[in-house]
Amino acid sequence: MATSRVPAAITALLAILRAAPALAGVGVYDGPVAVNLSERRRLYIGWAPGSEQAVELSQQFASAGARTRDEDFDIACYAEARAGDKDMALRRTAVFEIVAAVESALRASDAAPQAPTLNGAVLWSQLSTGNLIQEQTQDGALAGLAFTVSCRARI
Repeated sequence: MATSRVPAAITALLAILRAAPALAGVGVYDGPVAVNLSERRRLYIGWAPGSEQAVELSQQFASAGARTRDEDFDIACYAEARAGDKDMALRRTAVFEIVAAVESALRASDAAPQAPTLNGAVLWSQLSTGNLIQEQTQDGALAGLAFTVSCRARI
């Protein structure tokens, strides 16, 4: 019996996002990786700048009898768009397009009816919170959006 659905949920989320047509051209990474400034659009699953944890979780018994447990968890994620120019509006628009593609990929559709359940890994998932980061660096404008994918599972 699994003690957590977190590993399966992250694996499924990565697979869904890597296959999403709207994220073609976006590097999708499992956790933090070394910075590659030549890649202008990136998406990190299980990492966000300044975050102390990749996932925050809690569990409680689902009902009397203590046979099953409900698990709620939040997966830290981060999308980033950068360019060599100073046009912040374009970077901000680009980073919100990346996160919109994540949100769309988590919605049920005829082609992907199991998307909100992360292909059966959880009962449901949703994009729940976000924080916009904007910077002007010597390499140009950068817009980042730290966001959370919240999930509920039964174990």
